[in-house]
Amino acid sequence: MEYAKRVRTVPTNRAEKQKIKVQINTETLSELVEQELAMVSDARVVRHIRERLVPPTIKLRDWDYGSPGQQYPCWIVLNDSENAIGYCEYGFGPRCPWGLLHSGDDPRHQSMGMDSEWFPTFLEAFFGSFSAIPLPIWRVFRVADDGTHTPLTDEGTWEATWERTLELRSADPTSSYYVGQDAY
Repeated sequence: MEYAKRVRTVPTNRAEKQKIKVQINTETLSELVEQELAMVSDARVVRHIRERLVPPTIKLRDWDYGSPGQQYPCWIVLNDSENAIGYCEYGFGPRCPWGLLHSGDDPRHQSMGMDSEWFPTFLEAFFGSFSAIPLPIWRVFRVADDGTHTPLTDEGTWEATWERTLELRSADPTSSYYVGQDAY
């Protein structure tokens, strides 16, 4: 996808005051989120996400894998109490630019986090976040030997679906069961 040509610079390190280019802008970010929301077939999920979307805002986040004090600009696009989803062109981006972040201002929680918290798409980040848990969309899936994923339950709460998944794993430890959704 081609990004807007407008380029901003922001400091990336408190000590060095270096600057890097931010090539994406608020309009492009909003378009990316809207394109992904158009793929969601479940109106409950779309409504839930829209209630938590915020105007994209840049926040500097600590990059734990570089020089001490190194930071990258992350665009916060979804905010749900203490959790946020951000977009960052650096760090784990561009391969996985969508990340799960702490939304508060506590200086102890301003890191970009680990690679397991960054995803290729906004929707993958959303469904991997605490923000998605309240939705009653969760199902138990079984993975067959040929790789086919089959839903075994109706939709339910996160807690009840995990409980059922653990029961199935205990009764059938040779099969693969997981909690998922099929909203998109």
